[in-house]
Amino acid sequence: MNEKNLQKATFAGGCFWCMVQPFDSLPGIHSVTSGYTGGTVENPTYEEVCTHQTGHVEAVQITYDESIFPYEKLLELFWQQIDPTDEGGQFYDRGSSYKTAIFYHTEEQKNKAFQSKEALVKSGRFDRPIVTPILPAQTFYPAEDYHQDYYKKNPYRYKRYREGSGRDAFIQKHWANYSKEDLKQKLTPMQYEVTQLNGTEPPFQNEYWNNTKEGIYVDIVSGKPLFSSADQYDAGCGWPSFTKPIHEAEILEKLDTSHGMIRTEVRSKTADSHLGHVFHDGPTPSRLRYCINSASLRFIPKEDLEKEGYGEYKVLFD
Repeated sequence: MNEKNLQKATFAGGCFWCMVQPFDSLPGIHSVTSGYTGGTVENPTYEEVCTHQTGHVEAVQITYDESIFPYEKLLELFWQQIDPTDEGGQFYDRGSSYKTAIFYHTEEQKNKAFQSKEALVKSGRFDRPIVTPILPAQTFYPAEDYHQDYYKKNPYRYKRYREGSGRDAFIQKHWANYSKEDLKQKLTPMQYEVTQLNGTEPPFQNEYWNNTKEGIYVDIVSGKPLFSSADQYDAGCGWPSFTKPIHEAEILEKLDTSHGMIRTEVRSKTADSHLGHVFHDGPTPSRLRYCINSASLRFIPKEDLEKEGYGEYKVLFD
């Protein structure tokens, strides 16, 4: 990563625990730091901020390579994590420290932020006014160590908190609104059966089970990146298998007790597509095997990533 291209983006989206994972580990992202900004007190503590004594909001500061992951894509991802119509906080968390905001660091960021907000308003996705303000960046104070990378340190509590807060349900309602009738027209019968009806395609008789080309796999419904050929291997099962997803934030895991078995189902977060299952019989060190239906995926060769709008993922194959 070229240090000369590194820039900062600062977003407030309610609880900062929930705002790290969506950006973390994406191509071109150098770091994501939880912290406090927008207030008047120097070096505030978590207790001071969450009791609304300082004027600060919980926020994340993202250090990123603009040449790989542009600011416009950060903005797009930010809007998809929040309720931009809520003036009193975010989901379960209420009060001024949990309000949303975009803090711009340059005039270019300011202009792009206002353009993205205007586009969201015009989209009609929300039936209430968009109230998230766009403000000049102020001093950013990193939060205490135990708040950093909370989703990694406490994965079970993190998942329960996200679900219990109502954030995941809100995102699902407003960003996964795919018409079943439209999908029946867009998808093949097998793609529809797998993604919408939790079906399973035949082993060894699907498009990608033995693919050896370089590229990424995206959700056939939403187009969100899911897996990379760099993490694909032949598990001998007859379906494409991967050791890990490109981005964990786009993967949901659910208990599956169908067919008299206890398994972990894998779904895509944005479109809620059924993808397959994850098992713990894969290669070291993770021992994970994401066994995925080809019908839930679209493969984009590395030479086509730029023209297909996924240019930032070229770095996976450098």
